[in-house]
Amino acid sequence: MTHKDLPKAPPPLGLLEAALYAPDLDAAEAFYGEILALEKILRVGERHVFYRVGGGVLLIFNPEETVKPPGNPDMPVPPHGAHGEGHFCFAVESPALTAWRARLEAAGVEIEADFAWPNGARSIYFRDPAGNSLEMAEPRLWAR
Repeated sequence: MTHKDLPKAPPPLGLLEAALYAPDLDAAEAFYGEILALEKILRVGERHVFYRVGGGVLLIFNPEETVKPPGNPDMPVPPHGAHGEGHFCFAVESPALTAWRARLEAAGVEIEADFAWPNGARSIYFRDPAGNSLEMAEPRLWAR
């Protein structure tokens, strides 16, 4: 069977959530909640901490815990996870990128790259305490 033989389905509406993995949730919570000032939705022990980002949600999972069944029969989420560094990009308008760079540097976060893409959109790259590669980029980076 090829993809052409599959039943038709409408395209997804958008990205609802994305996950990164961090074995030290206290460090992740300090970074994402205090330095990045994201709105925390909830934290469940040493398993995960979730943050609101615009209309979506950033899930930070402890990879040692998410490979285990959740232990709650009312939440039949299968075990899952990844090890190693991931990537996440925040949409940030141009004037705010300079302010974010200053905030990150004042917090002792190293900016690994700050550059303009061929279409002129600017990005800055940095890492969270778990080593995940984070980016803040102008939304026009992916304009159609």
